[in-house]
Amino acid sequence: MDVRIEHSWKEVLQEEFDKPYFEFLTSFVREEYSSQQCFPPAKYIFRAFDACAFDKVKVVILGQDPYHDVGQANGLCFSVNEGVALPPSLQNIYQELHRDLGIAIPLSGDLQRWATQGVLLLNSTLTVRAHQPLSHQNRGWEELTDAAIYALNNRRKNIVYMLWGSYARKKGAFINRRQNLVLEAPHPSPLSAYRGFIGCGHFSQANRYLQQHGLEPIQW
Repeated sequence: MDVRIEHSWKEVLQEEFDKPYFEFLTSFVREEYSSQQCFPPAKYIFRAFDACAFDKVKVVILGQDPYHDVGQANGLCFSVNEGVALPPSLQNIYQELHRDLGIAIPLSGDLQRWATQGVLLLNSTLTVRAHQPLSHQNRGWEELTDAAIYALNNRRKNIVYMLWGSYARKKGAFINRRQNLVLEAPHPSPLSAYRGFIGCGHFSQANRYLQQHGLEPIQW
């Protein structure tokens, strides 16, 4: 199956694109987008991969599924377009960045600047129906995104994985912790951010690890 996706990821994931589940997933997503309001815009479904080539990945941040309100999801987990009000989880991420590294809280919620430096901002499920969180779960996206993480785990090393919340921790349970840095914390949502996300220090830990392995730190 021909899928429009960044070439290095296309090579890595081609076997997945040829499997029956992906054919089912493609049909499901096409039907949903033709009959329902869905997010992100179709051209941004694979944006996490398009914005961060396989061999450039230095940090992986795992989300669950895209924002489901109008104008929010832009294909990068936790990210919204310029000019869109910051969602609560992103506000808490910025708050921890400020606490951890003293970085002034940005006005823009567009995290493309992270992606271009090697941060893979990957949701487990890449699409969602408007106003219906988790509506596209268990349709095949999880198999594809698992395959992406398996490929990174098997072919790359010295990557920082940020697993926020129980869902992300389960999804990343197989990651080789001897060859990578796995950082775990509660989810940055308002329901759990003050149970350990605020104060986790993940951003400074990530940069220290990257520098220790001869890699440029992320300009968060």
